[in-house]
Amino acid sequence: MRTYDFSPLYRSAVGFDRLANLLESAARTSQENGWPPYNIETTGENAYRIEVAVAGFKPDELNIEVKENLLTVTGRKAANDLPGDGVAPPERNFLHRGLAERDFERRFQLADYVVVKGADLVNGLLSIDLARELPEALKPRRIDIGQGSKLIEGKKAKTAA
Repeated sequence: MRTYDFSPLYRSAVGFDRLANLLESAARTSQENGWPPYNIETTGENAYRIEVAVAGFKPDELNIEVKENLLTVTGRKAANDLPGDGVAPPERNFLHRGLAERDFERRFQLADYVVVKGADLVNGLLSIDLARELPEALKPRRIDIGQGSKLIEGKKAKTAA
């Protein structure tokens, strides 16, 4: 994996530090493990969907949280926790273990004005629907153009009698 040095960007651009931080965090995140796998798709002009493969997780074992443009999806298997008495549950004897039932945390950086509209868990896929909702002040608006000029009435010049 290539690493990039964004320090020249800090020296010559003002106000783009957030963009540089996003690029640096994306470079770090791509080096982490790829579990659980996920898709990000666009479902409309201002609509998106994130699908996370969470086979084996129940809805009460998943948590979705948004804080300051950071969407965090966390999975915590109840079977991985020890019961209150501290005794481990009976051990299962696997011949092959291909399903990862480990806890996870996956983070997604959201753009400004992107909000979570809902989430569904169907057939082991957690689907999170997102939408970009611009405030009215930022939406384009049409300005009507008037057709006549307004006359400004002034004082008439005094005529000598």
